[in-house]
Amino acid sequence: MKKNYLLALLSAFVLWLAWPPIPYSSLLLLVGFVPLLVAVERVVRGQYAYKGRKIFALAFLTGFVWNTASIYWVFHAMNAYLSTVVSLLIALIPFCLAPLLMALAFRLYYQLRKRKAIGWSFLGLVSFWIGYEYLHQSWGLAFPWMTLGNGFANFHQIVQWYSVTGVYGGTLWIWLVNILAFLFYWQKSQKIQAIGQTKLIVAIVATILVPMGVSVVQYASYKEHINPSDIVVVQPNIDPYGKFGYISPEEQLERLFALSEKAARPNTEFFIWPETAISARGGINEEGFRAYPVYQSILGFLENYPNGNVLSGIESYALFNDPHTVTARPFGEHYVENYNAAVLIDASSKVQFYHKSKLVPGVEQMPFGKALEFMKPLFEHFGGTTGGYGRDPEPSVLYAQSGIGAAPVICYESIWGNYVREYVLKGAQFIAVVTNDGWWKNTSGKDQHLDYAKLRAIENRRWVARSANTGISGFINQRGDIVQRTEWWVPASINQEINLNEELTTYTKVGDIVVYLALLGCLFSFFLLIPLKTR
Repeated sequence: MKKNYLLALLSAFVLWLAWPPIPYSSLLLLVGFVPLLVAVERVVRGQYAYKGRKIFALAFLTGFVWNTASIYWVFHAMNAYLSTVVSLLIALIPFCLAPLLMALAFRLYYQLRKRKAIGWSFLGLVSFWIGYEYLHQSWGLAFPWMTLGNGFANFHQIVQWYSVTGVYGGTLWIWLVNILAFLFYWQKSQKIQAIGQTKLIVAIVATILVPMGVSVVQYASYKEHINPSDIVVVQPNIDPYGKFGYISPEEQLERLFALSEKAARPNTEFFIWPETAISARGGINEEGFRAYPVYQSILGFLENYPNGNVLSGIESYALFNDPHTVTARPFGEHYVENYNAAVLIDASSKVQFYHKSKLVPGVEQMPFGKALEFMKPLFEHFGGTTGGYGRDPEPSVLYAQSGIGAAPVICYESIWGNYVREYVLKGAQFIAVVTNDGWWKNTSGKDQHLDYAKLRAIENRRWVARSANTGISGFINQRGDIVQRTEWWVPASINQEINLNEELTTYTKVGDIVVYLALLGCLFSFFLLIPLKTR
């Protein structure tokens, strides 16, 4: 078994090497699982006891090492605020959960291998894997950061067809090539010819080159419809760990104004400020927002920009007479709901709010409600509210007076392709990502988060204007190219004339069709696992 574990570790190393932000390395994903598949096949055909457990362990080892090496910044971020022991305990949740689900997919694959031919078993493996990725973006502990299709964010020129399939098309592509490469290697090493080697070589080359060729042609020929809008993104660079310790909300606002004016033009239509940029001690009551000095100051700032709108993150709350949600808490004679929100302010008296829906487990919401209530003391120190933030049930587009629709995507939400497409379906002509990546310090987390936004641009053919408190802020065009970007941990503001778009891509219209097919594959595979006697 020692050699098998080394093969599993080799897969983990190749997958980590292929993962963003290492540029142009993502092609390694197309062979990253081959060593693991070889190790699993050696167990299937070998004289081992408890084969299912051993395959589970091999797959878990690969997933754990690959995941931990790629998202180590989760621990790094927490350790900047919590003790090392507590940080490690919390970080083990994202480090272990996805690998456990990955290993379960391989365990089910082994069960299929005992009953069916290898072809049906591979169909089950791919279906189970995509099913795991879908589950991991949908349940209470959702963390779709490591969805396989995200791995091409560092080489977006070869996945322009995400405008049809979304990132799950990338997951499917990776698995198809890995399986074909494994079959070729295994037959050659074992000197067998179940499938002609020439046929396999042709299949491997075609499966790699056809999608890449289609993508390169799409990338080279794609032309944006000219529909300009002048946008400014602002990066105030305020340390989130000491926000109210060294800078007041008033000083923060003045910094935002100064940076905005530095990059603004007379025809600027949107000033994009980062997550929680607008704040006040005790939060801001949304119903009475117009009476706050910050609102009046923003109106005064916009007087110099007749077409201007401020789209900003805001720390807000609302009061209710009854506990209408599980996150509403008693507050005097009322109940209060706290929000991590976005707001759009223009020269009119209309104020539009959107409340972040995809909340970070533990930090912004308590997953599975009362079941994990005992963990509240661990989470309460890490930048959120232990009772959980309120949320909107679905995305909402914020509209300027001119009719331009912006998608106010708040931080973590930008990882969800299907969620972002809902903004576009509702009329968003560009995507505004407001985020605060300063929690992670100078780690690869901030770079991965930026790279993933490129995929949202491709899926929907929308520009992305990204305002990150400490960086990296920037503009991404409809092909996924980063047109401008700021440096990390410096105050900055940049201006860009983007092209608005109203056309809908195939992906925007139909969503994650690959997932729907994979779920059918899961059902079919589970049917194959039912013993014949009980059918």
